[in-house]
This record gives sequence, C-alpha cells and structure tokens, in this order.
Amino acid sequence: MRDRKPGAATQSAAMLPARTFILAGLLVVLTAFAAFQARAVEVQRVVSPGGIEAWLVEDHSNPIIALELAFRGGASLDPATKPGLAYMVSTLIDEGAGPLDSQSFQGALDDLSINLRFQAGLDGFNGSLSTLTENSGRAFELLRLALTAPRFDPEPVERIRSQILSRLSREAEDPDVIAGRTLRRLMFQEHPYARPTRGTEASIAAITSDDLHGFVRARFGRDELFVGVVGDITPEALKTVLDQTFLPLPVKAEPFSVAEAAVQSAGDLVVIEKNIPQSVVSLGQAGIKRDDPDYYAAYVVNHVLGGGGFSSRLVEEVREKRGLAYSVYSYLGPLDHGALVGGGVATQNERVGESLDLIRAEWARMADEGPSAEELEQAKRFLTGSFPLRFSSSGNIAGMLVGMQLEDLGIDYLDKRNSFIEAVDLAMAQRVAKRLYRPDDLTVVVVGAPAGVTPTREAPAGGS
Repeated sequence: MRDRKPGAATQSAAMLPARTFILAGLLVVLTAFAAFQARAVEVQRVVSPGGIEAWLVEDHSNPIIALELAFRGGASLDPATKPGLAYMVSTLIDEGAGPLDSQSFQGALDDLSINLRFQAGLDGFNGSLSTLTENSGRAFELLRLALTAPRFDPEPVERIRSQILSRLSREAEDPDVIAGRTLRRLMFQEHPYARPTRGTEASIAAITSDDLHGFVRARFGRDELFVGVVGDITPEALKTVLDQTFLPLPVKAEPFSVAEAAVQSAGDLVVIEKNIPQSVVSLGQAGIKRDDPDYYAAYVVNHVLGGGGFSSRLVEEVREKRGLAYSVYSYLGPLDHGALVGGGVATQNERVGESLDLIRAEWARMADEGPSAEELEQAKRFLTGSFPLRFSSSGNIAGMLVGMQLEDLGIDYLDKRNSFIEAVDLAMAQRVAKRLYRPDDLTVVVVGAPAGVTPTREAPAGGS
C-alpha cells in the first residue's frame, strides 16, 4: 500500500483490500475535483491559538483530508562528511515513533488506510498526509509522533540502511542517474547542491541513530514550518488540529545558512564511457530563480523551446523531423540559492553528435530570435488552459498551498497566476530569451559510447 521505501518489497496479498479501498477513494477524489475545478478555489488563512498558520481549501464534498507540510532546510544542510542524512531521516521517520515500534506504527497506518510519507529535497523537508475524515484524529496523532518522537530503533535503521545501499548500488550503473549527478557536480562544484542527496555507500554506512535524532532536533522548528490543508475540515476544527499536531515541536529550528551558488557554465563536455547502445545526455547552464521578475517570461519561453512536449521546438527538430530520439526536453531548475536551465536527450550512440548540434542550434536560435508571435500565443493558451488540471487531487492542491507560502507568492496566487502568464508579451519574451539562453555556456554530460563528440575534460568525482 505504501511502496515508497527504498527497495521495498511488494506488500502481501493480505494488504490488497486496503490498497483497493485507497485506489477507489482516489477515484472518488478525482471525480469530485473535476467539479471542484469548475468553481473558484478559496484559500483561507487559518491561525491556531498557539500561532500555527496553515492555508486551507475547505471542501466537504468527500470525507477526505489532505495535509502537506514543509520545513525549510533540506539535504543542502547535510554535513559534508555525511550526505544522505536528510534522505535517510525521510525514509525512517515513520518507522516507529513514541510508544509504537515500526511494526505497530506501520500497522496503524495500514489498518486505517492512512497515507503518510516524507521526502527530503535540497532546500526542504516535506511531509504528506491523507486520511478519511473519520480517521483523522488518529492520523494527525501519528503525524505528531513521527515529527516529535521518532524512535530510529536499530532494526528499522539497519533494514532501511540496507535498502538505501542496495538502491545506491543500482544507481551506480544507471546512465540517467550518472548523467544527472555528474552535471550537478560540474555546475555546482563545491557548493552543497553538488553533494549526493541520497548519500554515498560510505556516508550512509556511517550515519548513526544520534545523527538521525540530531537532524530532527535541529531542523523541525515551528518557525520553519509551512502547512497546506485541503478537504473535509472547518477552519475552527483545523485550529485545534494544528495545535495538537505541531505545538509540541520546538519554537525555533537551529539557525542555518546556505551560500549562494556560483553556477558554473563553462561550456565543458564530459563523456563517461559505458558500453550501452544508447547514450544519455544531460546539459545545463546558469538559469533564473523563482523570484526573478523575468521568471514567468522564462517559463513561457522554455515551454516553446523544450518544455511543451510534442509542441516544442526541440521535439520538432530532433524527434519529429529526424527521428533521432524518443524524448528531448528543456527545463527551468530554480533552487533557493542557485538556478539552472537544462535539458536532456537519449539517442543512439552514433547520433549523439548530431543531436547535440541540433540542440545547441535551437538554443542559439531561441536566444537570437525568441519565440514567434504564434508560438508565444500557443504557449500562453496551453499554460493558462492546463492550469486547472493541477487541481486534480486534494494532495496536489495542498502541495500548491505549501509552495505558495515557501515562494511568498501570496494567498491569492491561484487567482492571479494566469494573469502573470498573460502579461508576457513578445518583446518581453524575446528579451528574456536572449538573457536566458547561451549555447556557448552549455555544460554537457554524455553517458554511453557516443560518436561525434569530443570531451573537453574528465568527469569530476562525486555526484547526486
């Protein structure tokens, strides 16, 4: 039912009824939110008597509550000698808490069809909870225990450690993982963003129970907490839940700072030889952060270049016209302390050089010309018209509410977002395209046995 543990085995047949119930519940949620999308989404700011704030979208059409939370400060705060600490905490925090050992805690979640999971990113630590309203009291109690009293008992620690090590071993041979982690290492150099988020075999082996408890004590403070809630709960009821669940946390997390990344865009090309029939390519350059005034124009322009699927220039030139690859794309990668604009392709070894030439040419054409008026209007229509699809589940909306708080977008962002897209005109798009895309600065990593490319340097050690 909860297959998110690294290397987790399939649950036994005894769990099938619960899993079937959850899937049926999700179908109900999706159906309900089709109607939910049709009306305005009202976001309410709820502050508990104890001062805990959450943003709420109240909806009583189904007896389901979804909560998303985030703490600022993620894997970028891992000790340099122990990367993977935040990730290991995220996989273990619900493996026993308070009076409940791992089996009891997991059994309580399964018995009541409660979905609880955690994730560590570079800039934050996130949690997700979904539950039937009738089970919400127990669900919020289990969330409180996981955040405030995780046990990190020897058995689950060693079991999860073994699963993580097994995953790392598999990833060491995965060309997509190798390309991505090498690109990050090249572009972020000695910055924490270059460290391996899931750790290394040596660092995971060295992490102790004291390290895990220390992360929780240091990072889970109410001053760094952001909460979004969607579903069958009133503001008054939510105030009680917020205090019961989060007031036991420390008032403040330990102070932290992360230096701004001096993103390297030196135009290097690295080849990591691997005897596979198809090479994987990751590429990138310095990009644009989420709070930059040009972000929305960059978002629209990137859709035209390679973020718009089959309608994008890269797909048209590389896949449709020449059949060089099934997938080719570009993306914006804004982080709190640095940003990339990147892309990727996977293609037959003998076509790598040709594919890279085409991508660089489209990168340059976008910089020189920007999008056409027709491309710009098509992109804006798609990006505004598809926005309601993000409201397809309560969890998605709760996650958006948290993201809006983290990015300081304002509680009315859902109402205003499309106007930001609509405001991008042709002159703005052309100016931002010239600012954003610099083909000579592209750093490229190729994993495979590529033809038609000449590396400019050796691959660095480490990765993500």
